[in-house]
Amino acid sequence: MPRPDPDSPPRSAPVWRNPVQPVLISLSRGGGWWPMLRPIVRYWAEVEVHVYALSVAAAVLLSFFPFLIVMVSLFRYVFEWPAGVRAIEIALADFFHPDLYEFMRRNLLQTVYASAKAHGGVQLTSLFLLLFTANAVFVPFEVALNRAWGVTQNRTYLKNQLVSLGLIFVCGSLALASFVLTALNREFLAGWTWLPAWVAIAAFKVLAVPMSILALALMYWLLPNRPVRFLSVAPTAVRVGLALEVLKWVSRFAWPLVEAKLRYEYGPFRISVGILLWSFAAAMIILAGADRLARNVRA
Repeated sequence: MPRPDPDSPPRSAPVWRNPVQPVLISLSRGGGWWPMLRPIVRYWAEVEVHVYALSVAAAVLLSFFPFLIVMVSLFRYVFEWPAGVRAIEIALADFFHPDLYEFMRRNLLQTVYASAKAHGGVQLTSLFLLLFTANAVFVPFEVALNRAWGVTQNRTYLKNQLVSLGLIFVCGSLALASFVLTALNREFLAGWTWLPAWVAIAAFKVLAVPMSILALALMYWLLPNRPVRFLSVAPTAVRVGLALEVLKWVSRFAWPLVEAKLRYEYGPFRISVGILLWSFAAAMIILAGADRLARNVRA
């Protein structure tokens, strides 16, 4: 084994950087928000970014309901754990406006129970649709991340599907773990009747936000067709995860106005269009985070 050269400078170990520190430094120097937002706005103005985001949004729309059907079926008919179903309902209540949440919850449970009555157990069709459509989420993400990193050669279709399949199982396991921990926490607090209802939502957030940040970090780390250090993507994953949380709350408060507009434009398809628009906005934020990460590393 070769010995290190004593005259060579020591290699510095990867250092964790506070994800909020660059923002605070820019504001303290009087630069304001625009110098930080200018590259993001310029990136969003590119045509290819909109193509990637629309592709991701379409795949999310196709995979969203099959994912919920599989999760509810697992908790209801495999684990036989009603608290897990309630944890999914808590996640939906945290994610959507109350009117939209009630609509989705009612139709989701009706679909699961009707399918189980007709066919029994977990629906293999929903599982197949989930795997097929969820794979399509990561294909445009890989192309966009390769472009951000300056990688000219994408993976072959087979390798992309294998990487996407691995990310599906990892992200699905993280979501499942979040639901399980939320259900356990809810059962633990069930005897504390004096606690307000928002405590369950707060407990879910404490568990779900770190899970989503970890899923983003894995995506930024594994999807580019080049080596990427995990510690270099972690701060960006934190910032993007928090930005998605802000987007979620903005969409909750803005949904009544958006729904009133979509009702006249799209009629019965307004719910699907709402999910598509939210997914498009979320994809734009995730892609902007990838572009900023690549520029910072290359600088």
